[in-house]
Amino acid sequence: MNPFRFIHAADLHLGSPFKGLAGAPEAVRRCFAEAEFGALRRLTDMALREEADFVVIAGDLFDSADRSLRAQAALHRSWSRLAAAGAQVFAIHGNHDPLGSGSARFALPEGVHIFSASGSAEHRPAYRRDGKPAAFVYGISYDRRAVTDNLVPGYRPAPGADFHIALLHANVDGDPDHDAYAPCRLNDLLGAGFQYWALGHIHGRRVLHEYPHVVYPGNLQGRHAGETGAKGCYLVDVDASGGVRLTFMPLDEVRWLLCRVSIEGIADEEQLLERMEESAVGAVSSAEGRPVMLEMVVEGRGPLHRRLETRGTDELLAALRERLGEPAADDGAGWIWVHRLTVRTAPDLDFDRLAGEDSFAGEAVRLARRLAADPEGREALLKEALEPMTRNARLRRLLDSRGLTSADGLLERAAARLAGMLEREEA
Repeated sequence: MNPFRFIHAADLHLGSPFKGLAGAPEAVRRCFAEAEFGALRRLTDMALREEADFVVIAGDLFDSADRSLRAQAALHRSWSRLAAAGAQVFAIHGNHDPLGSGSARFALPEGVHIFSASGSAEHRPAYRRDGKPAAFVYGISYDRRAVTDNLVPGYRPAPGADFHIALLHANVDGDPDHDAYAPCRLNDLLGAGFQYWALGHIHGRRVLHEYPHVVYPGNLQGRHAGETGAKGCYLVDVDASGGVRLTFMPLDEVRWLLCRVSIEGIADEEQLLERMEESAVGAVSSAEGRPVMLEMVVEGRGPLHRRLETRGTDELLAALRERLGEPAADDGAGWIWVHRLTVRTAPDLDFDRLAGEDSFAGEAVRLARRLAADPEGREALLKEALEPMTRNARLRRLLDSRGLTSADGLLERAAARLAGMLEREEA
């Protein structure tokens, strides 16, 4: 077979609103207004620079069925540039932008194909830029927002190609953080006869399996505090023997990050602010020159806990923002905005002493230790407490962004807080 190179992207969500911008300076808001379109330009530039033979996009090109004219025009420009360079584009529509809804009349450039919403996956040949055959590409678009059927039975490899790529917008193995659209099992995909499943819908970057490859590239641009870290697409190289090499290509215009700072060993607020500033500056460095939306979490045990508990977070957040400076329109790349400050500190208690006491505080510590030694019981307790909220995908994402869906650390914080309160009451 002929070696070839393609790009696997998904979840562009053009026209998406961003969350977490309340109180943000105008420069931050203006940057986010352009972020998705900037990520799309980066995708196009990278495809041309890396001489990709074709591009596949696995659904949710737009954020809503009511697609904005600007979003459609931006996508048309991108595809026209790729077509002019001889690179094909294959795409499907997902739950956010089902086929046939809200479309302006832009003629597709030559070499661009959007798969239909039929029950059986159609296929199209993909070629290298020199005209030699590369692969067959398959896909099924959504015809409505809530597709609850397993679409995998509609995918069957056709004879005539050595490599088969299937585009699918689906929730594989029931990821609880996303709606269960086109649900399927990983085993369904592995036995279908395709060499590469180009997935979309899950915004986290994941490789579920290799040979055959089952891949989520994640979205191009983080949209809220729950979508932290680098966002982008995969550059996929397939060699003459069918070997696959994945290279992640970051494309986000603005990066959402989370930093943790401990109060252990800190005597006062000035030292804490210095440590927070150092952590924030390090976050900017890790973002490779991109603007950063930062959530700062202050944690740990120490004497500073009482003062932080009394004062709250507003004053500390304002002081940190003042030290870092407010993003301005002429800052260019590299600004940072702390959009949220969360304090999860605990009193500096002697837990061994408390565990031996005949007191309410001692009983709280002993109960926490029993649960800590029983992972299944600990997780069951947390699951029971949060179950009403985790049934809703949006509330679960909110809990995830707050770090509340895992019992790791949560039990210790709860025990420390309760023991501290009880000890003060008993004093």
